[in-house]
Amino acid sequence: MNQSSDLIQSAQRTIRLELEAVQGLLPHIDADFVRACEMILASKGRVVVVGMGKSGHIGNKIAATLASTGTTAFFVHPAEASHGDMGMITRDDIILALSNSGSTNEIVTLLPLIKRQGIQMISLTGNPESPLAKAAEVNLNVSVEHEACPLNLAPTSSTTAALVMGDALAVALLEARGFTAEDFAFSHPGGALGRRLLLKVENVMHAGTELPQVICGTLLKDALMEMTRKGLGMTVVLSTDGKLAGIFTDGDLRRTLDRTIDIHSTTIDEVMTAHGKTARAEMLAAEALKIMEDHKINALVVVDSEDRPVGALNMHDLLRAGVM
Repeated sequence: MNQSSDLIQSAQRTIRLELEAVQGLLPHIDADFVRACEMILASKGRVVVVGMGKSGHIGNKIAATLASTGTTAFFVHPAEASHGDMGMITRDDIILALSNSGSTNEIVTLLPLIKRQGIQMISLTGNPESPLAKAAEVNLNVSVEHEACPLNLAPTSSTTAALVMGDALAVALLEARGFTAEDFAFSHPGGALGRRLLLKVENVMHAGTELPQVICGTLLKDALMEMTRKGLGMTVVLSTDGKLAGIFTDGDLRRTLDRTIDIHSTTIDEVMTAHGKTARAEMLAAEALKIMEDHKINALVVVDSEDRPVGALNMHDLLRAGVM
């Protein structure tokens, strides 16, 4: 029990100290922060993030967040920069350098070259009087009173503060650029949001020979055979001119059977849902999902500009595509 209590107290102490570190950033969101944002917004190049050790890991994440929210960015390891990777950085770029001490050797070594090439730099340090902070056009102060480490040695509170400042920078730039959810989706085509915002009805619908269809006047029993062959739980009903006359679904079948109708003598016209709700091939799949949800239906006919059926889809198609 004593060990359990000690572990809990240690964890809670760590969280409290890191919360204090993050809270301490608020006064540092000031004119320097605004200037850093303005520098990046005005830049014609990329944001090049550099950092060593734990700061390097945080820098990698900041670069990834910037890149996915509308600010072109990438990470360069400062030690590799001294051995050729400085060639990846152009004069139009802005360097975002992370170092809690502000005196990391691998980064300080690069300062003369950065200055010589006229590359603008934003530093993110815990020491505003450090060589790195003084060499930068703007310093973002992420100083913390104590590391969460009881020895006050391992980077803990300081890396959390740097990470949060990076997020604050990325989000401020995102909002300043008017970055939209659709823009985000183009950076995340494999994610759930990307699927919802990029996938179109034509990408998931059943078309051609996969589309179940019968013409008006078809006997119900034959329409049921078409539904069984195509396996979509529905069939499109066409008028004589090839336009959409109606739709017949599994739900319509259940309602029909409740009326004790003879499937061998009844035509599809008598039991179908006239016309029904439709979608267009160029419509987002997420829009089709909303139509289904709003009208509590499980299938949609896809029509062209002349109201001719070109496809069909159901909830299972959207589920498999990851839209819902």
